[in-house]
Amino acid sequence: MKRREFLKSSALMGSAAVLGVSHYSHAAAKKATIQSYREIGKTGLKMSDISFGCGKLSSASLIARAMSRGINYFDTSPDYGDSEEVLGEAIKKLKKRDKMIIASKFCDKEFYPGHLPLGSKKSDFIKVVDGSLSRLNTDYLDICFVHALGEGTSLFSAALKRIPGLKASEKIRQEEKKRLLEENLLSAVETLKKAGKIRFLGASSHGPYFMKDLMMTAIKSGHYDLIMIAFNFLKFPEVPLILHEAEKNTVGLIAMKTLAGAKAMNLDPDGESFERAAFKWTLKQRGVNGLVVTIKSTDQLDLYVKASGKGFRASDQALLDQYKKLYNAKHCRTGCGECLDSCSSNVNIATILRYQMYFQDYGMEKIALEGYASLREKADICNSCVDAPCEKACPYGLPVSSLLQTAHNRLSFNT
Repeated sequence: MKRREFLKSSALMGSAAVLGVSHYSHAAAKKATIQSYREIGKTGLKMSDISFGCGKLSSASLIARAMSRGINYFDTSPDYGDSEEVLGEAIKKLKKRDKMIIASKFCDKEFYPGHLPLGSKKSDFIKVVDGSLSRLNTDYLDICFVHALGEGTSLFSAALKRIPGLKASEKIRQEEKKRLLEENLLSAVETLKKAGKIRFLGASSHGPYFMKDLMMTAIKSGHYDLIMIAFNFLKFPEVPLILHEAEKNTVGLIAMKTLAGAKAMNLDPDGESFERAAFKWTLKQRGVNGLVVTIKSTDQLDLYVKASGKGFRASDQALLDQYKKLYNAKHCRTGCGECLDSCSSNVNIATILRYQMYFQDYGMEKIALEGYASLREKADICNSCVDAPCEKACPYGLPVSSLLQTAHNRLSFNT
């Protein structure tokens, strides 16, 4: 073994040992590693093309394993349970903070979803960042996101009452644009940057309201260094416009929700993998700097990293076509929102079905239950709906009403 290889192997074993990773062997060093790093806009940061979503972070040792595979970007949030604390444990023990890109959100830890609402004070934004830094055992965040723009949860119930005469969606558009550009937020960011507590500002959206409009606003405003959007191989007709605008303005772009519901984890013929096919499709799109995916286990880590730096092949497209055939009329597209104004009861259809996806397909039961509990309008009202206008409005022919009723039964604490 060459000296350089020996030192690299020793460093990896040391990282694993300090975090309690058992059964580490030389064979582990031969597992698939990240093959591609891409610059995020004009930030100067280079992220692993496959990066670590910490929404269901199980242990600090998994972070050590991810770094040994070459992953360097870790996306967390105060309202992802104990995610920041667990990641903070890894940061403290690994002592490789300068090798990591840490992204968190302007969120409150006390509840999910904890996004700071419109009208928050400057001190509120500074307080939540200080809380994140303490839990993460670090002096700075590389990126802090204004998160989930266009989600339309109960945080915006006041917005639905505040502007008479407009549709619910249009009210939310106006309120969310204000949240994106409000003075207290931007002043807090300036203060936090001067203090060295955050380096770059991001904006994220998985819809369902006006993802394109809000992300275009963020890109053109000049305040945001990068954006993160829901994007996968299912139909997202407006995303190419966002990709083009971000690239034109040298604003970074990271994709999330790339598995389109993650319903087909067993599609794996002839050694190919649906997950890897989905990742490769996303990464081949011009303007995408990388993707973030929730990683819950070593098996997922090993599977996902194998997509890094790989080209998209005809066999990958065949897998995605198979997924579409199986789930095209069953999966609610994150970010679509075409049906929302059809409901006279203002049921937030897309958000409810996203929480159902978290519960059923992502294994994020607690987040799903808490998110659903926070909604003012629940889907129980769908039981008495006669004509189901949401189904007529769905461009993909989904049985929306029955999906909502199933979601309510699964996500309600009292059932």
